Amino acid sequence: MRLDRADDRDRGLSPVVGKVMETSVVLLYLGLLTTTLYAGVVPDYRAATGDEVADRTLSAATQRVEAAVPPNASRVTVRRTVDLPRTIRGDPYEVRTTGDRLVLAHPDHRVTSEATLALPAHVVRVEGNWTSSAPAVLVVEPASGGPGVVVRLERGGTP
Repeated sequence: MRLDRADDRDRGLSPVVGKVMETSVVLLYLGLLTTTLYAGVVPDYRAATGDEVADRTLSAATQRVEAAVPPNASRVTVRRTVDLPRTIRGDPYEVRTTGDRLVLAHPDHRVTSEATLALPAHVVRVEGNWTSSAPAVLVVEPASGGPGVVVRLERGGTP
């Protein structure tokens, strides 16, 4: 029985072809998995996490504002710092007032939040804004020319 030399060469190539095929399948699987995670699951998770952090940040800021206003006194001045995270989802943001509401504005529209302030009747107005890149100071002071107090959100400075 005579062995053909071509058969010997084909048989020697089989392990190499097998390993190349295995490696290709693993790389294809990893590529698909990575694409799936970074194109769908991870961005959605980051947005949901950012939205949760925004809600908590605004809730804490709302509580600080409400607690700083004296219940009956209209001739008192209060200055307090408010701790805010420097970034949410890697971007700076702003907390601003619109009437009796605080709004957290973020570059990513999915990461926003609003809260209504529960303030006593002697609060004349709420004004100002905070940015996450500067220290946040809350000021409650008597309204000029009349009864009541004004609540101001100020950037920078010290309490």
